[in-house]
Amino acid sequence: MRPKRCLLGVNRKLRDLVASKLILDWSPEQISGWLKTEYPHDESLRVSHETIYRSLFIQARGALKKELMDQLRSKRRMRRSRHSSEQGQSRGQIVEAVSIRQRPAEVEDRAIPGHWEGDLLAGGKNSYIATLVERHSRFALLIKVPSKETEAVVGALSQHVRKLPAALKRSLTWDRGLEMAKHKEFTVATKMQVYFCDPQSPWQRGTNENTNLLLGQYFPKRTDLSGYTQADLDQVALRLNQRPRKTLGFKLQRVNFNKVLRRPSELAALVGTYPQRSLYRILFFLLGSFVIWTPFGNSFVTEPRSRSNLPVTDSTDTGLLRRQ
Repeated sequence: MRPKRCLLGVNRKLRDLVASKLILDWSPEQISGWLKTEYPHDESLRVSHETIYRSLFIQARGALKKELMDQLRSKRRMRRSRHSSEQGQSRGQIVEAVSIRQRPAEVEDRAIPGHWEGDLLAGGKNSYIATLVERHSRFALLIKVPSKETEAVVGALSQHVRKLPAALKRSLTWDRGLEMAKHKEFTVATKMQVYFCDPQSPWQRGTNENTNLLLGQYFPKRTDLSGYTQADLDQVALRLNQRPRKTLGFKLQRVNFNKVLRRPSELAALVGTYPQRSLYRILFFLLGSFVIWTPFGNSFVTEPRSRSNLPVTDSTDTGLLRRQ
C-alpha cells in the first residue's frame, strides 16, 4: 500500500498560503487558526499545525522547502516536548511599591484599554530592551534603553509613554526588578500608577511574558541588543503586531481608538509625537479606520479599512531583524 500523500503536497493553493505566512514569521498554530477564520466555508483550506510541522521536519514529504524552517520561532531541527522550569531570583526591596493585589478590578477583565505590562528583555554584553504590552489589545511597544539602571529605564519609558493620550495611560504592571526603583518619578512624568508583581511570580504579567517569548524569534539568546536602533525595534514591533494571536481567536490586535479617544486632539497627540515612519505604521494598523490629516480646518477625516490599506512588510527585511 502506498503511503498517503501529504495534504500540503497535493493542495498547491494551501501550500502557497502556508509558505507565505511562514515567511512573515507566523507560527504553524497561528497559520492553522487564521485559515479557519479567513476561509470558514472552504474545507480545502484547512490544515493542522502538526501537518505543517511534519512537512517542515520530514523533508521526504517534499511539501514545504527546508529554508522555511528558519522562519520558525524555535531553531531546533526536531520537535520535542518542552518542560521548562522558572528559576527565581532574589530581588532588592523597592521603596513604596504598590502591590498588584491593589490593582483596580477593571485591569483584570481587559475590557478597558490603557493598562500595560512591562519588563526588560536582556541580551548579551549587558544590553537591554524595554517591552510594553497593552492588556486589552496585546499591542506591543519596544523601547531602546542604554542600560538597566533605574534612571536610564525610567527616563526612556517616561519619554515614550507620556506622549500617549490620557485614555491609554491608566496603569503599568512590572515585576520586582530594581530597574523600576524610581517608579514614583515615572508616575509623576506619565500620570500612570505602577503596580508590582509578587516576588518570583512572572505569571502575574503573563501577557508580557508571552510577548517576550515571541521576541526570542527576533532576538536569540545572548544577542547584543545595543546595536539595534529605535527604528529597528519599531520594525520588529510592527512584525509582531501584524501577527494573529491565539488568545484573540487568531484575529489581529486592534484597539478601537474611536471609542477610546474622546477628542481629535488626543489622536493628534498620539500620532504627532512619533517621528519614525515605522511607528506611524504600527499605530495606524491598530486603528479600526485610518485617520488622515487634512490642512483644511485642522480636522480629521476617517476612511474605512480595506485589505489594500493594510501596511505591507517586505519579507526581505528579515536580515535587518536578525542582526547578530
